[in-house]
Amino acid sequence: MILTAYFAGIDVGSTMTKAVILNGGVITSIIGPTGPEQRRLANKVMEEALKKADISFQKITYIVSTGYGRINVPFADKQFTEITCHARGIVYLFPKARIIIDIGGQDIKGIKIDAAGKIIDFVMNDKCAAGSGRFIEVIVDTLGVSLDKVGDLSLQSKNPTKISNICTIWAQQEVAASLAKGIPVSDLLAGVHYSLADRICRMVNRLRVEDEVVMTGGGAKNRGLHKALAEQLGREILVPEEPLITGALGAALLGREIVEQAEKNNTPLKTKERVLEEIKIL
Repeated sequence: MILTAYFAGIDVGSTMTKAVILNGGVITSIIGPTGPEQRRLANKVMEEALKKADISFQKITYIVSTGYGRINVPFADKQFTEITCHARGIVYLFPKARIIIDIGGQDIKGIKIDAAGKIIDFVMNDKCAAGSGRFIEVIVDTLGVSLDKVGDLSLQSKNPTKISNICTIWAQQEVAASLAKGIPVSDLLAGVHYSLADRICRMVNRLRVEDEVVMTGGGAKNRGLHKALAEQLGREILVPEEPLITGALGAALLGREIVEQAEKNNTPLKTKERVLEEIKIL
């Protein structure tokens, strides 16, 4: 493998789009909100990543896209599912990881992997927003609290309120009614986190949880939810330094593996022509 080779991973999620560029290791990463124009945003995020890394588009050897909008990345050489890429990214960061709990904007995933990072089994809640980042956003709007303060505020609770509804709409109404009764916001938030943790744990326990457990996605940045999950699972839960980029990281790593395998087998490598104009913002 040429030491100057660069590899990129683009993860177009339901709410955020992420890009990672790596050489020997990660040299840069970019995160931006996903909008309705996924193709255009993928272009913009890639452009920003190249600028931050101070390299030209032509120097990228291989690009892999993943996530819900992976087919909307016109310059990607190959696509992989987000489950495959999360597994590869996490085992790179945490070689002993066996369970991944990914809490995204619209769904929750539980992934079980082996020592090589291969997927043994997975579970997924994608039928409704209950338990996802969107669920928390709705509750936060109801309480009038800043999203980045939710985790810390819930940790101040001394008497978490029991939230019985898991449907986003009914839970919102339940929280609003409790708030009207004078129940402290911290107790309501803690109650919401324990309710979410219970739902997530019941789903993930179907995988027969074993150490190490790693939490990713936007939900991993919520200290209150992290605490509730760790308590209900009865074990430590690790969190990457930046839990949003693990899918993009895994995509870039898979791209590197594809190139290495092609070199090893001395087989032609099919890539798209690297034309800088392809990623210019109109």
